[in-house]
Amino acid sequence: MKTKKANILRQASNVDLWLVAILILASLLYGWNIWKAGSANSFYTSAIISMSESWKNFWYGSFDPAGFITVDKPPVSLWFMVIFVKIFGLHGWSIVISSVLFSLGSIFLIYKMVKPYFGAMAARLAAFLMTLTPIVVADARTNNMDATLVFFLLLASFVLQKAVKKHSLWLVSLAFALIGIGFNIKMLQAFMILPAMYIFYWLASKDNWKRTLRGSLLATVFLIVFTLAWPLAVDSVNKNNRPYIGSSSDNSVLNLAFGYNGTQRLLGQTTGTGGTFTGMGNSKKGGNHSKATAPQGRKNLQKRGRNISTKGKFNGSAKHNNGGGNGIFNVGTAGITRLFQTALGQQISWYLPLAIFGLILAYLTAYERQKKWWQLNRRQEQLIFWAGWLIPVAGFFSIASFFHPYYTIMLAPPIAVLAAVGISSFIESLGTSDIGRKGYWIKGLMAAGITTNGLLQAFFVWEYSILAGIVVVVVSVIVSALIIYHRLNNKVSILTGLVVLLFIPAFWSLTPTIAAESAAIPTSGPSLLSKNNQNSNPIGNSSVNTKLLKYLNKHNGSKVKYLFATTDSNTAAPYIIKTKKAVMAIGGYNGTDNAISLKKFKRLVKLGEIKYFYISNHTNNNSIVRWVKKHGKKISSSKYSSNNSNNSTLNLKSSHRAGAQKFQHKARTQPPKNHPMKFHGNRRKPQTHAGKMNGNFSNQQSNALYQLN
Repeated sequence: MKTKKANILRQASNVDLWLVAILILASLLYGWNIWKAGSANSFYTSAIISMSESWKNFWYGSFDPAGFITVDKPPVSLWFMVIFVKIFGLHGWSIVISSVLFSLGSIFLIYKMVKPYFGAMAARLAAFLMTLTPIVVADARTNNMDATLVFFLLLASFVLQKAVKKHSLWLVSLAFALIGIGFNIKMLQAFMILPAMYIFYWLASKDNWKRTLRGSLLATVFLIVFTLAWPLAVDSVNKNNRPYIGSSSDNSVLNLAFGYNGTQRLLGQTTGTGGTFTGMGNSKKGGNHSKATAPQGRKNLQKRGRNISTKGKFNGSAKHNNGGGNGIFNVGTAGITRLFQTALGQQISWYLPLAIFGLILAYLTAYERQKKWWQLNRRQEQLIFWAGWLIPVAGFFSIASFFHPYYTIMLAPPIAVLAAVGISSFIESLGTSDIGRKGYWIKGLMAAGITTNGLLQAFFVWEYSILAGIVVVVVSVIVSALIIYHRLNNKVSILTGLVVLLFIPAFWSLTPTIAAESAAIPTSGPSLLSKNNQNSNPIGNSSVNTKLLKYLNKHNGSKVKYLFATTDSNTAAPYIIKTKKAVMAIGGYNGTDNAISLKKFKRLVKLGEIKYFYISNHTNNNSIVRWVKKHGKKISSSKYSSNNSNNSTLNLKSSHRAGAQKFQHKARTQPPKNHPMKFHGNRRKPQTHAGKMNGNFSNQQSNALYQLN
């Protein structure tokens, strides 16, 4: 008994209280106000509802309860969300809690990966920087897949680290199998760190080359098996017996993976669904639109190759924003400086200069003169791994055409780790009495990192607070001067610089929490606190026309399978969430999928499974829409339209439990007078977005309800 008690006390004494404090801080940032999450990304929330109603929908990741079409991603991340909904019922917090928990797990894994090689100080600082990365906070508070993906990538990296240490081929295989699971979370995005994993394994493995080759081959087999298990299982099923694979061009998971979620992410959306979003990618001659226009079919496909752009600069400031820090399609101008522009930089790049200089500094301090340059020690191997994660991912986001700013969470782990390791390596070097010429390089790199990081942060914050920008620049320059010209063992300088460089990104990270943000397009920044930020995000819009809903419930017959049919998922999602009934989105997410033929659609109408078709203000003119307009009976708008229809809330009452909460989207409030950061500058109302991505039911003349005979 005494031995057991002694072991418990020994384990308790080994708990890092700094890590505990960081995790508590992260829990508050990620979890506070998630009970106001509303329907978060309603596209995925409707899928969570549908998947919770049947095993078939659960397996395929069906968007609607009838299992007509899937979402545009594999279902693994959604599986975790469905499990929480089944346990706790459908609430705002239950659909995002898995993202919160996976984000906390990512912080813990970073700590565990860094500590054995760089010490407790570096591990704590890396975990802290990861916690205070603004886009990490924003992603943790929504039901998108990115927070889950980052956790599995870090878990794979952690297992690989253990595999090398224990000389275990099975752990190597497990690490690569986890990347395969990551593929089934967000497809090819998970493969971005594969180069780093293969390189690290070959450099760090102390086995002979034959055993290392055997481990690589075995790992690759596991990677392929876990990657293709679900896609091949789905594609092997007769297409008439499963949902249409949303956003694919030929109803195939593999086409979705290598098309819409593959090459199109790099080159632009030019095939498959046939849609083009202007402003998604841009040439070096111009910036992005924050306005998404409707896909115009294959006539525009050739235009996309020229990277349609507009004149003028787009700096991601509040006046261009939509629903927060950046526009939904504003990813800046492609090129080597993209991550330093405000569009992406205000979300992810707050510590990027420190990470770059920190990588060089840490590698220099880890260098052992008595060894050949190719003889790497453990620290150098770790640095190569994190650099191998950072460089390819940063390169992709610098040139890619088709992605949202919140995807850049992929860069958060290597940036946090390399910045922390650089700082800790510098502090360690302060205790070295005689480091000669190497000491000047170390001081110069640290000073350069602090100065450039301060200048970049000032650039990011300048449009909101000139005073904050001036302060961070002045302090950064002074700290850098002290490092170079003052005594090398003066730790006060580096600690002062670190505190200053953490202040502004910490405030940025706090904005999603204060604003109770849980958006389809996660973002951060002071714009979230503006009174004009009234949930203008067009993707995942959760408004329901209650008068239209009452009309449909009253006039739909008993044979009806679908509440109504429409062109796209964003129009259908709020009604699925509100009613738990099936709504057919014939065009999937973008409204341009060929999910059903006119012949089959007419057959469903004849069988009485579809009675009404809603043509929204962003409907494309495909064959089904033309047939509906020609043969359907147009219902007078006075019977289903009202001026107040857009403001109805979604009651996400669980089918499992009574008395669930109402989900409400509240307008953001103006910051208090004594707010820590004073805003200034032009504050225009956020722009609304026309085109396919707008799920809002407005009373424009293009909206029409048709009864189908």
